[in-house]
Amino acid sequence: MSDAPEQNPYATPIMPVKLSLDDTIQFNCHKGIACFNKCCQQIDLTLAPYDIVRLKNRLGLSTREFLAQYTVPFGMDGQEMPGIKMRTKDESTVCPLLTEAGCSVYEDRPTACRYYALGQMAMRKMGSPTDEEMYFIVKEDHCLGHNEPRTLTVGEYRKEQGVEEYDEINRGWRQVILKKRSSGPTVGKPSTRSYQLFFMASYDMDTFLEFILSEGFSEVYDLDAATLELLMTDEAERVKFGARFLKQVLFGELTIPVKRDAIEKRVEKRRTEIAARQAGEKTSDFDARYDGPAEDGNI
Repeated sequence: MSDAPEQNPYATPIMPVKLSLDDTIQFNCHKGIACFNKCCQQIDLTLAPYDIVRLKNRLGLSTREFLAQYTVPFGMDGQEMPGIKMRTKDESTVCPLLTEAGCSVYEDRPTACRYYALGQMAMRKMGSPTDEEMYFIVKEDHCLGHNEPRTLTVGEYRKEQGVEEYDEINRGWRQVILKKRSSGPTVGKPSTRSYQLFFMASYDMDTFLEFILSEGFSEVYDLDAATLELLMTDEAERVKFGARFLKQVLFGELTIPVKRDAIEKRVEKRRTEIAARQAGEKTSDFDARYDGPAEDGNI
């Protein structure tokens, strides 16, 4: 018989205590601590839309280039809702952006990195129109920051780590995910085209802008010149607009103006495109991929 201690298969680093912004935590991370960068050597890092915007701009890449070079896709739920994780270095668990001096993109590090060693989640109570954000401690064996003699509130820690901006910009997108999960099997499994659109409006802001400026989009949605200019120049606003767009096409939350007779025109255009493709004629990539909102709010 082995003398090794029995391992608990259900052990988790998450402390099962719900925290509010006013609750106090004890934690500090700094270059002088013995475990510095250990967390960056063992990553399983899910990226939110604004994380991708900040990282690809820091690295001087397009979103397509960043997604191809630095990320891997994964299914966020049992229906394979598209998610994106940071690719690790070679075949290890090390972050590809980690150097001997530490994080090479620290000022633009993702949301999860800013929160550590806190975790954040949102939930919506039955019958509630809004979601509730809550926080919890993550205690991993390698992390010595919990032993540091410094206390502060959750709210103070969030402000110190610059996570408030990230949460505000990503909030609408997280609400899309929460609504999808809370709806469960009642909405059925979304179509492949729905997931393609979700991926584009969530993670590929460059392609999403091309989509917004496409003929097919302008035939359906009625955006004024000032809004279009803002979406062209401000990627944070584009992320938030992407969440509004997904809520509209996936759940029928009508916050983006739709042109009169758009659905009827869409149906006719769709018939024409189908006939053209059957005849072997080339059609617009965007027009073929998207034909506007359906009557039931799905796509």
